[in-house]
Amino acid sequence: MLQIHPGTRYLLYSKWADVRKSFDGLSGLITNELKIPIESGDVFIFLNRRQTHIKLLQWEGDGFGMYYKRLEEGTFELPSGFMEGTHSEISSKQLSLILQGCNRQLQLHNFRRISLQSFRQQCCRRNGNNDT
Repeated sequence: MLQIHPGTRYLLYSKWADVRKSFDGLSGLITNELKIPIESGDVFIFLNRRQTHIKLLQWEGDGFGMYYKRLEEGTFELPSGFMEGTHSEISSKQLSLILQGCNRQLQLHNFRRISLQSFRQQCCRRNGNNDT
């Protein structure tokens, strides 16, 4: 089971991936393009071109674990500079924010300005998390 915690490395694949690929196709990208052993225990993150689908793949010792999410609205907001090189290492906090699916453009409807704290509260309410 995929669990997000600070002790794990999270590697964001810097090219757009065909998220229709399953375990074998994505693990092939990891070993052939990233040159990282799949058995490392790292979590590998793949996004489609429109940034509406995300897949996370991890070797769990006895097999692959995969997490797949498709947004109905908006896009996954990524950290700046993620397209440099073959992959970027991101923190567990950054991954959590990506998976929340809060698109800043959706939150700023009518181009009105809101505070960062208000934006976070809206994201938490949208995702059913009352911790602000």
